[in-house]
Amino acid sequence: MSVNLTYLQMYSTVLESGELRMELKEQETPTPKANEVLVRIEATPINPSDHGVMFGWSDMPNAKSTGTGKDTVLTAPVSEQGLRVMKARVGQSLAVGNEGAGTVVATGDSDLAKSLNGKVVAVMGGSMYAQYRCIDASACLPLIEGDTAKDGASCFVNPLTALSMIETMNMEGHTALIHTAAASNLGQMLNRICKDGDVDLVNIVRKEEQVALLKGMGAKYVVNSSAETFMADLTDAIHATGATLAFDATGGGMLASNILSCMEAAAARTPGAYSIYGSVKHKQVYLYGGLDTSATTLNRGYGMAWGVGGWLLPNFLAKVGLEVATRLRTRVANELKTTFASHYTNEISLDQALQADVVGEYNSKATGKKFLICPQK
Repeated sequence: MSVNLTYLQMYSTVLESGELRMELKEQETPTPKANEVLVRIEATPINPSDHGVMFGWSDMPNAKSTGTGKDTVLTAPVSEQGLRVMKARVGQSLAVGNEGAGTVVATGDSDLAKSLNGKVVAVMGGSMYAQYRCIDASACLPLIEGDTAKDGASCFVNPLTALSMIETMNMEGHTALIHTAAASNLGQMLNRICKDGDVDLVNIVRKEEQVALLKGMGAKYVVNSSAETFMADLTDAIHATGATLAFDATGGGMLASNILSCMEAAAARTPGAYSIYGSVKHKQVYLYGGLDTSATTLNRGYGMAWGVGGWLLPNFLAKVGLEVATRLRTRVANELKTTFASHYTNEISLDQALQADVVGEYNSKATGKKFLICPQK
C-alpha cells in the first residue's frame, strides 16, 4: 500500500484572545523507528473523554465554522473563567483523539514491528484524529483476521473501562456494582460482562426508554433517576444486590451523594450493620466522567465509611501492570463482535467533525448518538 508524503491531523488550540480554534494541519509523514509502525488510520471514535481536549471550557453552543474541506476551521468563544481553568494549555496546539484502528503500512526493523506489517490493528495513544499515526509497536492490538478497522476502532476506551470496573470491584473486595448513564455503549458492554460473569449490576438511567432497552438486554436491576420513586427504587436494588461500589459517568450534581445515601439506607436494613457512625462496610463512588459539569455536591448523611474519588483508565492500567492489561486486551480482541461490539449512528470525515452543526450533534453526548470519524473519507 502506498504511503502519502503528508497527512492531515486535527488540532485544538485555546488562544489568549479568548477563542478556541480547531483545524486540520498538514504534517510530514514520519518514517518509523526500529520498534515503531506507521498506521493508516481508517476509523476513530468520538468518545466523551475526547471532548475535554477538543473543546475544554469553551462556549460550544456559540461555535461557528468557516472554510470547506481540509480548510474547515471551527471556532468558539472562551469566557474569562474558561481561560483561567485552561491556563496551562493556552497557546498550545493539542492533537486530539484517544483511540482508533487501521492498517499498518510501514514498520521499523524490530521483529515485533515487522510482524505487524499489513495487519489491521487497534491503537490507543492519542493524536488519532489523523490520517496516519506513527506509534510504538507494543501499543498496537492486532485484530483477529476478518475484523475490520471499524470493528476495532473502539476496542480500548469503553471495553477496557468496563473490564477494569470489574477488576476494581474484585481488588477492593466489593461484590456488586452500580453504574450511571448505563444505557451508553459502555453501559451495554458492562451489562454483557456482568451477565456472563454472574455479577450483580445496578443500572441507573434517566429515561423510561433506556429502562426498556436494558431490560430487553436481560438487565435485572434498572432504575430511572427521573422517576419520583428513584431513591426508594435504588435503595431496593442496592439491598437486593449488596452493591457498595459505584462508577458515576456524570460527575456533577447530587447523584454520587444520592447513591451513597441509598447504600446507607440499604445497609440499615441489615441487622447488626448499623452503629452510631453509620454502616461499617465501606461505600465507594468513583467519578470517571463529566457528563454533568455542575459542582459535585455531597450531603454527608451516610456515616463515616465512605469515599468519593476520581477514576481514570490509564492510571488504573498503570497500577495493575502489564500482565493484567494484556489479559484484558486479549479478551477484548477475542470478543470484539460480541461482548464488546460498538454501534455508531454516524460516520463522518475529519473536516465534517469540524462543522458546527455536526459538532452540536455529537457534543450533546446523547445516548445512542455515537460518531465515528473515518479519516480516509
